[in-house]
Amino acid sequence: MNFKEFLEFPMVQTGKLNLTPYSLFMVLTIISVTWFLLWLVKKIFLRKGLSEKWDKGVGYTVYSIIKYLAWIIAITLVLESVGIKLTLLLAGSAALLVGVGIGLQQFFRDILSGFIILFERSISVSDVVELDEIIGQVKEIGIRTSKIVTRDNITMTIPNSRFIEDNVINWTTTDVKTRFHVNVGVAYGSDVQKVEQVLIQCAENHKDISPYPKAFVRFNDFGNSSLDFQLYFWTTKSFRVENLKSDLRFAIDAEFRKENITIPFPQTDVHIKS
Repeated sequence: MNFKEFLEFPMVQTGKLNLTPYSLFMVLTIISVTWFLLWLVKKIFLRKGLSEKWDKGVGYTVYSIIKYLAWIIAITLVLESVGIKLTLLLAGSAALLVGVGIGLQQFFRDILSGFIILFERSISVSDVVELDEIIGQVKEIGIRTSKIVTRDNITMTIPNSRFIEDNVINWTTTDVKTRFHVNVGVAYGSDVQKVEQVLIQCAENHKDISPYPKAFVRFNDFGNSSLDFQLYFWTTKSFRVENLKSDLRFAIDAEFRKENITIPFPQTDVHIKS
């Protein structure tokens, strides 16, 4: 047996499958080359210098699209190299595919949504998103599902169709800085100008609150037991903003004690007729 006969020796041979040492070598070569090229592309698109020129997540999005297209082409070439004609395979299994497709409608909906997300970039890796009152940072966008990490450091796997069909808030799409507020109530009779001054001072003293736009105070309402204020501020730390709000409340309570500003508790006056 010469070398050519060895390469063409049928290891596995059926009606449509013809596996020879040559075809096995081609399969391994296709997989190896695809893996190496994707590794090279990932290095190019996700390297630090290029990522600084692009928006967050652009490199990962482009790499993901290239990866899925590359593996589709690679799988097609692998099937062709072992003698399986893709057109005949699809034609022969048309009825089966119809039945499976009906049962996997949600699966294909998630995949289609994944491509929509990757092409439209409605969300990207590192974005902070809110979905059904769950706030998390996007860590990975897959073809069918995506992973987000919540403020409690819990990793959640979300079907991509939910990012398309449900109401999703992307806190990092329009601007890195986001506005938040803290509610504060003080006793009737308090010096409201002093209250405003103390609240703004507390905001300006916090290192994670942006100096521009400047924090401001809104006199919101005359409540049942208190004068109600809201302290508005901007920050780039939207993912951990609840910790920031907690810091502000500690600072406000301490400053109110120094300035003898009272935070009231709900009370009810009862009048008894004799």
